[in-house]
Amino acid sequence: MSRGNDFSEQRFISGLLRFTDQRLDDASLVVRQPATIRTIGVAMNRIVTFTLACLALVASATPAAASRYLQCVPFARQVSGIEIRGNAKTWWNQAAGRYERGSAPREGAVMAMPGISKMPLGHVAMVSKVVSDREVLLTHANWSRRGGIERNVRAIDVSDKGDWSKVRVWFAGNGDLGTTSYPVSGFIYPNGAAAAPAIWATAKPKTDRGPLLPSDVVEMASLEMKAVGGN
Repeated sequence: MSRGNDFSEQRFISGLLRFTDQRLDDASLVVRQPATIRTIGVAMNRIVTFTLACLALVASATPAAASRYLQCVPFARQVSGIEIRGNAKTWWNQAAGRYERGSAPREGAVMAMPGISKMPLGHVAMVSKVVSDREVLLTHANWSRRGGIERNVRAIDVSDKGDWSKVRVWFAGNGDLGTTSYPVSGFIYPNGAAAAPAIWATAKPKTDRGPLLPSDVVEMASLEMKAVGGN
């Protein structure tokens, strides 16, 4: 969810293209005036060099900007204690033989989602509470907002067989469950008794009406990076 960063990059590139067009107009004036071929070549060379340098700057800056945002994987690893690395879509297969896996949610387990067209890298979220056989509360990062942390938000099983193979997850933009149903590979259970890391164990709803309101549960990573550490 990088609308703000993408918008800034688009504005920069648009400005660069306008500048380049102006320089090309200047070059066309040089052509129309009495001038040597060397003068025209120098002008064009400067335009091309400047344009390539600016485009290279944009390309190199984009990954650095993205790295400032908290991703779901390091956050899930930190709060669950499940030591798996790599894209979220790889967690389910990586867990085989290392962690117990299953189709039923448990407190402290990680819900693993495979990659799909609108979420190609997949997603991982920790189950902070089992509400019923068809509802849990999740604690996860980088879902509703880029780099945001959400605690104790609803997720419901919408699979036909009630086997948690498909879920809908609370989305801040709606203030309710999202409209998309996401496939779930299953749940990865931490080895030993499920610990209760301080980062989420003390987070409780402020009302008796269910999960916290969007303004309460969504926190940007910049406010919590000291608590969760880096990648």
